[in-house]
Amino acid sequence: MSQQSTASKPSLSGVKIKARKRTVQAQAKYEPAAFRDQLYKHLETVQEGDFDGYYNKLVQAGSTLEFLKYADTFYEIFFCGGLLQPGGTYLQDGAPPSPFSILKARDPLEVDDMKKYIDVLNKLVRRYKYLQKPLEESSLPGLFQYCNRWPAEQREKFATAVGLIMAQGLSTAAPLQNLAKDHLVKDFLGLNVLTTIFRTFLVDQSMDHLGSTLRKGGVKDFIMFLPANKRDPKVFEEHFKKAGLPQIAEWFMRRQTAAAKESVVKTLKQLFEDENRTNDEIIDALRTVQEEQSIPTPDFVTSVWQGLTANIDLNIRADQVEAVVLREVDKYAPILEPFCESAKTQVALINAVQVHCYEEARLMKTFPQLLKILYNKDCISDQAIIYWYQKGAKPQGKQNFLKVTEPLVKFLQQQEDESDEDEG
Repeated sequence: MSQQSTASKPSLSGVKIKARKRTVQAQAKYEPAAFRDQLYKHLETVQEGDFDGYYNKLVQAGSTLEFLKYADTFYEIFFCGGLLQPGGTYLQDGAPPSPFSILKARDPLEVDDMKKYIDVLNKLVRRYKYLQKPLEESSLPGLFQYCNRWPAEQREKFATAVGLIMAQGLSTAAPLQNLAKDHLVKDFLGLNVLTTIFRTFLVDQSMDHLGSTLRKGGVKDFIMFLPANKRDPKVFEEHFKKAGLPQIAEWFMRRQTAAAKESVVKTLKQLFEDENRTNDEIIDALRTVQEEQSIPTPDFVTSVWQGLTANIDLNIRADQVEAVVLREVDKYAPILEPFCESAKTQVALINAVQVHCYEEARLMKTFPQLLKILYNKDCISDQAIIYWYQKGAKPQGKQNFLKVTEPLVKFLQQQEDESDEDEG
């Protein structure tokens, strides 16, 4: 034991321990210019217009160059044709423009021509999947911030490329939020870039797909893409109509209306929580909301009805539901009455009642009685009820509602005929 304890241990002096490859790469200097030069060597051998050749050379380059480490550098070269300095200006070190970038797309720009470049990128990202995350999270957001420094032609090519990238699922719409920065919304620059992106996206995809892409990307407040002194939904709507994209204008206004309706319902809930508020105070508050949200009156009345009925507690016995609903509608009908001046609005209210009764099946038989209450409270006229019965009803449960309403309609028509005879 003593001999073992006193024996000297082997020495490692003079032995060079080989570091792991990843450790060496991590400790290596960051040299984007060297990466660019090596990438150029691969691309320079390809004949211009040979997109398969460019793809093959990029795949070959990916096996030797550190695409992951230099992902942002690669995308600068692909989108801008060279390296950018902080602030977005080109690095002036004597290097020529890249042999392959979207700036090589022909002028005047055509989407089909740009597709060839994006198809190469698409295949490359499918091959090297680690390139997709930096594209969305760092490269596109960074490049958007610099696009105000580029000529209009370069911005158009970049925006067209981004539209195709989004349409092909290479990136979500999240990077678009960078176009709402103060220096980009000035003079509508950011909105014009956004317009080109949307127009390109819609070449191959539907408006519903675009709406879904924007929602998933967290792009919600579109007014922020407008200059600070022009942030009005109507300005946004008119811009896209003039740009020849009425489907975006219509989609946006539907979205605005839906959001406004939610606001009305939420406001009513808050108003009803204060039991001391009078109907007149509630009406005044609703008028303010209508003015602020610029909601068409038929849509507004529909929202008010939804807000009123949302505050009726139906967690009661089945035999009590009808009486409770009729009592509450009778109580709150005066809130609706000031907004029901036009025939169109009155028919919209009847349809709102119809849909509500259809969705709450326990109220289907109560529908005529609800109409009677609204009629007696001057919310709807006999002409509105008759028009709804003849050609204005919604498809939801239409035949059932027409059947249960028939006696009321006949009564109103009879009254109308008698009134005409008296006048005669």
